[in-house]
Amino acid sequence: MAKRCDLCKRGATKGASRSHSKIQTLKRQGINLQTKNIDGLKLKICTSCLRTMAKNNK
Repeated sequence: MAKRCDLCKRGATKGASRSHSKIQTLKRQGINLQTKNIDGLKLKICTSCLRTMAKNNK
């Protein structure tokens, strides 16, 4: 399974950590995925989508 949100299709991003001598080392910044049951379906949803869903349900 890919590390991708089932609702917004957002995935991991690339970034660079740089040392004091400005040498860059590429790193992958993962997305914060949570497993949630919605309407009987088990979905992987990012936390920003969860917060938006909670805001719209009020």
